[in-house]
Amino acid sequence: MKSNFFFLKKKLKITDIYPKLKIKKSSLINDVKPLQIAKKNDLTFFDNIKYKTLAEKTAGSFCITTKKLERYLPKHVEKIIVVNVLFELASVLKKIYPNADVDYPDLALKNAQDLKYKSVKFGNNVLIGKNVKIGKNSQIGSNTIIESNVVIGKDCIIGSSSVIKNSIIGDRVMIQDCCKIGQKGFGFIPIKNKNIKFPHIGKVILQDDVEIASGCTIDRGSVNDTQIGKNTYLDNQVHIAHNVEIGSNCMIAGQVGFAGSTSIGDNVSIGGQAGISGHLKIGNNVKIGGGSGVVKDIKDNQIVMGYPAVSIKDFLKKSKNNNE
Repeated sequence: MKSNFFFLKKKLKITDIYPKLKIKKSSLINDVKPLQIAKKNDLTFFDNIKYKTLAEKTAGSFCITTKKLERYLPKHVEKIIVVNVLFELASVLKKIYPNADVDYPDLALKNAQDLKYKSVKFGNNVLIGKNVKIGKNSQIGSNTIIESNVVIGKDCIIGSSSVIKNSIIGDRVMIQDCCKIGQKGFGFIPIKNKNIKFPHIGKVILQDDVEIASGCTIDRGSVNDTQIGKNTYLDNQVHIAHNVEIGSNCMIAGQVGFAGSTSIGDNVSIGGQAGISGHLKIGNNVKIGGGSGVVKDIKDNQIVMGYPAVSIKDFLKKSKNNNE
């Protein structure tokens, strides 16, 4: 699904950004995408050897990378060699998407009562941006803000005092009070005592039958999208950082925190106040005990607990030894 939130500033050729780059055929940049979903004429990036397999298969036309990593990219890829990949990527994103590094207020908001939505119920002081789509039989609570271009499916319930932006929401989704969805994530690159803000051009996708309890925050993706699968439930005060992907039929208890770019499989249960580090892969049918700290990948069908999280068998054995 193509983002309708951050458009290109103008049509750019790769040589408009890199005039000194010796490229066989100068072509337009369609978009900026991660290695695994980049297509022809897309610009991508490769900054860590852990993504070697994705790099070897990428279909992107141009790739920002380092001298050390360029050998893993296919021959059809034009390599843009730099010292700091993420800093260079942030600089390019600002040129292509100049409004994606700051969440400017939506000044096009109007009172929902002045707009025509069929079979949608609104509380008091609901504000709606331009081109917002809301499906039939949905209800929006008082003092909620839905910013421009957001899509909400049918039979949804959005609680009071929530803010939704840069998001596409499926059918029968329930979002309780005081949730913040689609805002810019926490992305900075420290360079010479200065923090360079990293633009976030992705969005949030909530699939059908998702339930989000009160006080949750879900950041939009930086380059990819943040996604939550069908029938997944989040308890109160859960934080989901940029690019996190959570599968279907998951149960996430209160105050769990997900760092950026971690992937969670289907049928995963996570106890309250657990912390999941970034860039991890958690398999299907995994159970993570409350208060755990997950710092490594977890394979399918595992039960883990503790800090750092280990198998439940090892956790109980260690606890027994400590009590003797």
